[in-house]
Amino acid sequence: MSEDCVFCQIIDGDIPGRTVYEDDDVFAFLDANPLSRGHTLVIPKSHHERVSDLPAGDRAAVFEALGRLAPVVEAAVDADGVTVGMNDGEAAGQEVPHVHGHLVPRFDGDSAGPIHNIFRSTADLSDEELDEVAEDIKTAIGGA
Repeated sequence: MSEDCVFCQIIDGDIPGRTVYEDDDVFAFLDANPLSRGHTLVIPKSHHERVSDLPAGDRAAVFEALGRLAPVVEAAVDADGVTVGMNDGEAAGQEVPHVHGHLVPRFDGDSAGPIHNIFRSTADLSDEELDEVAEDIKTAIGGA
């Protein structure tokens, strides 16, 4: 736990939250600034800032909970789908430095669009550049 982390404070009950699910490893609650009705955050109970910081057990627990809770949240608010997303790092839009996944219920005609809409333009890469990036990632995986 981190004393200055708002999510850790919600888990501890120091800050009120609308808890929807809790187990030994994971905590889920409604987003205080929801993008849609039922917008839920799923977090590990242990404090980790980035997905890469998560121990394997916590990572598995968070992603398992996201997969299990997505259809439940969707059904509870009678949504037509759910966008599942994570902002990992400040440059990616992560505002609270505690790993968290978003379950954002989606409704036909909500005009939010696909996740690609968060960018105003797309990267214009040639086939050669795409091949180079793929190789760079494969190399990095081999060294990880």
